[in-house]
Amino acid sequence: CSDSRVAAEIIFDQGLGDMFIVRTAGQVIDSAVLGSIEYAVAVLGVPLIAILGHDSCGAVGATVAALDTGEVPGGYIRDLVVRVMPSILGGRKDGLSRIDEFEARHVEETGSKLLQRSQVVADAVKANKLALVYLTYKLADGRVVLHGHVGDI
Repeated sequence: CSDSRVAAEIIFDQGLGDMFIVRTAGQVIDSAVLGSIEYAVAVLGVPLIAILGHDSCGAVGATVAALDTGEVPGGYIRDLVVRVMPSILGGRKDGLSRIDEFEARHVEETGSKLLQRSQVVADAVKANKLALVYLTYKLADGRVVLHGHVGDI
């Protein structure tokens, strides 16, 4: 996520140059994100992709609000909300109702979309060269919660 409170280098106690990081609001995937991730996998050989969401996620909150009120924001915020909507709608269909459940669901759905949209990522996972972990960060206490994974971790 782009949220300044969710700095992966600090959360995972890593130094500069230890991680290749792509940050977007609501961890949404577009062609620039896919290109960056594929570069990290194919050229740099990263062994792990961590999809990191967090509580109090503005993108998830805005999407839930848009679905509840029918008022979708304008501009490029609309694009962000529209990209998060499938995770929230799928979660509601499965009986989820709490915002933390939607945040976790969106992290998992983001990982699934990444595997579907990037042959480079899917092939690296299949070849046991790459794993994906689906995580949320708890702002209040600094905990990271694992919600699932693909590949050997």
